[in-house]
Amino acid sequence: MARKSLKDMSGIASTIARSGAPTTDKPARTGAPALGALQGALGAIREIDPAVIDDWGPVDRMDEFTAVNAEDDDESFESLKESIQQGGQQVPILLRRSGNEGRFQAIYGRRRLKACRELGIKVRANVQDIDDATALLAKGLENAARRNLSFYEKARFAAAIQAAGHDGLTARRVLNLSASGLSHLTKVTQNVPANVGNALGAAPKSGRPKWTALAELFAAQKLSETDALKILEAVKPTLTSDERLDRLLKEGAGRSAAKSDDVAAEVVIMTGVAVKSSAAAVVMTVKKSGESAGFAAWLEDNLSEVLQTAHAEFTAVNGDG
Repeated sequence: MARKSLKDMSGIASTIARSGAPTTDKPARTGAPALGALQGALGAIREIDPAVIDDWGPVDRMDEFTAVNAEDDDESFESLKESIQQGGQQVPILLRRSGNEGRFQAIYGRRRLKACRELGIKVRANVQDIDDATALLAKGLENAARRNLSFYEKARFAAAIQAAGHDGLTARRVLNLSASGLSHLTKVTQNVPANVGNALGAAPKSGRPKWTALAELFAAQKLSETDALKILEAVKPTLTSDERLDRLLKEGAGRSAAKSDDVAAEVVIMTGVAVKSSAAAVVMTVKKSGESAGFAAWLEDNLSEVLQTAHAEFTAVNGDG
């Protein structure tokens, strides 16, 4: 049943609400004000104990929540925590009341919340009564206003939005994407295993071409999840996320080329007798039926002597090698 409040929402927020995401039990204001308005009402800003705050919604950033932290010092989690410790939390996070009495849900500001939690201080928060639709829009707007997501973070965020029950159009509106833009992101998340993405990290300096190339290696089965994780486990821990991606692409392409070179070339010696040669082995096949049946029987009885004679001739010419 459509909400009456949809007519009061902006086009983007209305699209989000129509996507079918569940809402909280508490009646919510469903307007979709700009990010500044969501943050702006000073009277709504409170200091709240992080212990009563839970995460909400799809994860948008990777940063410290994956194996690879952000590379830029001024955006690293430790720098953020130090900044809050020395100068206080300058930008409030956005919360809404939870269905559980006395608890809240964090719409955005996970890193600031985590920093305050580790510092043992209360977090400054803007508390708004908003529904899932507007909350998701606010998360997308906050990303655009503070730090652009990397290509891979956008891909993961778009996938998480849709996994939460929203449609592709919702993901496009939240991330300001064209249909083809979403398609490029989807190609990556559908083909690059999440464990590999976690091990790589956000790769903030790497765009669509590199991630698409990696997706194509997996799609063509030229690189497996197991091989990729082994490659990444072997690299130096000091490599940045972008450097790890470059290394995986290089080694993955190398393995792909090796597999291509390893395709066996078959030469038919005579009817029923063929030799396959590849980078790994030389294999001769003699059929035990048809014209080659007699030869197959003789070879089976004399194979050891034939090979010893052939090896002796090889050694006479090439030495013991």
